[in-house]
Amino acid sequence: RRRRRPQKRIPTRYTPLAALDILRRMPRRRHSRGMMHRRSLAALVAGAALLLTSCAAAADAGGSAAPPGAALAALTPEAPTGEVIAQGTVLDDGSSVELCLGAVAESAPPQCSGIPLSGWSWAGLDDAASMGDATWGTYAVYGTYDGDAFTVTRTPVPLALFDPVAAPDPTEGKPGTATAADVASIQDAIPDAIGDAYLASSEQDGWVFVDVVWDDGTWQEAADQDFGAGKVIVRSAIREIS
Repeated sequence: RRRRRPQKRIPTRYTPLAALDILRRMPRRRHSRGMMHRRSLAALVAGAALLLTSCAAAADAGGSAAPPGAALAALTPEAPTGEVIAQGTVLDDGSSVELCLGAVAESAPPQCSGIPLSGWSWAGLDDAASMGDATWGTYAVYGTYDGDAFTVTRTPVPLALFDPVAAPDPTEGKPGTATAADVASIQDAIPDAIGDAYLASSEQDGWVFVDVVWDDGTWQEAADQDFGAGKVIVRSAIREIS
């Protein structure tokens, strides 16, 4: 009797390459039934290859997902080229002057962290308060901003006398789409992503309002990319004078 040749074991790890190797080793059959069997197996191998490729692509995509706030952290707005205006607390501690655009602790003197203010003078500003070496007051300050320091270009206006022009409503009267989970995620990620330029954030009507020292639209676009459009509005404390 003719002895059967032992069959080679199919690899336990089924991959497209292994399956194609099995196909190459199969004997060719002349009758149509064998041809149909071979074609069916070829289709199976092709399907398996496609499935494995799709799974690998999905795994790669999942593994390389950017963390929340990645676009914000990677970008920095360009400094404005013209004159700008900002409203805040000017604090002079006797050695340096700062323009505080965010939260201010109501003490005497007040405590805050601001941006360096150059070219400042208290001359003619009778509303200022003083204690020890410190002098402070709240003003609308005109000047230029280079991304680090603010340089005064005009006489500041006390906020008690300042009549600002209302800015357009960025929501256009529409509610935002941020859920409670979105709000928590956004408010957790944004301070670290923006860094020292971050001032504050709040939520209202499905929007997360993020206040920053300066934005030319760069961080707004990045926030839309990070969290989805219709959820975040980035508000710049320093505004260009048109």
